[in-house]
Amino acid sequence: MRQATKRFLAGMVFITYSLFLIYWMFFAYFRTKGGEFRYNLTPFSTIKNYFTYYDHFPYHIWIMNIAGNIGVFIPFGIVLPILFPKLSNFFLFLFAFVFGIFSLEVLQLFSKLGSFDVDDIILNTVGAVIGYILLQVLSARRQRKKRR
Repeated sequence: MRQATKRFLAGMVFITYSLFLIYWMFFAYFRTKGGEFRYNLTPFSTIKNYFTYYDHFPYHIWIMNIAGNIGVFIPFGIVLPILFPKLSNFFLFLFAFVFGIFSLEVLQLFSKLGSFDVDDIILNTVGAVIGYILLQVLSARRQRKKRR
């Protein structure tokens, strides 16, 4: 596949998926504005609660909060380095992703359409890194096939 086509497709996935996630983060699940600021600034506290008290949470809530927060960001680890070649550098990718997801969490806090949770940033980053690693593995395989 030509590089221009690959970048175009990555751009389409990025835009579509980003709009879906913005809707999901700010408007889904009957989020309403109002109330107080909700936040968690203690790393791993929410994650620890889900694992420690797993039997106190309905299964779908556990899956949505742990696996969902990881899985939903895997595509970003794939499309961002394709769309923005400078983000092929892992540390630039990591910085850009964490900056972006941190900004969205802060926006959730101040809009009061959700909460700021440092554990969401951690889980979302794990998902993006998984996607980044998958892209690197697939790229390495493709390079090996070309050399044969």
